Amino acid sequence: MPTNATPTPGSELISPKDHTLIMIDFQPQMSFATKSIDAVLLRNNAALVAHAAAGFGVSTILTTVAEKTFSGPMFDEITAAFPGQPLLDRTSMNTWEDAAVISQVNAIGKKRLVLCGLWTSVCIVGPSLSALDQGFEVYVIADACGDVSDEAHERAMQRMIQAGVRPMTSLQYLLELQRDWARGDTYELTTGTAKKFGGAYGLGVIYAKTMLGAHEG
Repeated sequence: MPTNATPTPGSELISPKDHTLIMIDFQPQMSFATKSIDAVLLRNNAALVAHAAAGFGVSTILTTVAEKTFSGPMFDEITAAFPGQPLLDRTSMNTWEDAAVISQVNAIGKKRLVLCGLWTSVCIVGPSLSALDQGFEVYVIADACGDVSDEAHERAMQRMIQAGVRPMTSLQYLLELQRDWARGDTYELTTGTAKKFGGAYGLGVIYAKTMLGAHEG
């Protein structure tokens, strides 16, 4: 029998209300040794993810490790997107072994998780594999993660993908939340976030709007 196509999104695409975003250990001490991605690009990508999630109302958990005693505060670009939201500070390298974080995951109650943070091979592998083991669906924003070397980051991503993690990128995350330019209520949010944090794509949006008066959709 032939398959009949319908104009509906695939079940593996994310939407603002179907997942919890967990941003992990975006802190100075962790970033000092991060070599797989430029620090400025890392901060920019993390900011894009944070502002996209905040703007679309995504359930978000912000967590740090040893903030006051060792690792320092979470990047301002992230906390600025969530004013007043408490950060869950941990002692465990594996976020999934922290009772306060898991309590928040359970309170939100969503089985689909999107993760990003430092370092990929420790702070992202740990909760990703743990969550998969407990039946969660896990996505990792690869370019909003970093590690002590390219090798460390790539092997960590491969290990997670082999276990069932779905990789994506920061700009992909923003555009997948929007997904249709006819959604006028979030159009300015999406293009505004892209213009501020979307690199060359954002420059293209600025140019098209300024010089040509262009408007998607």
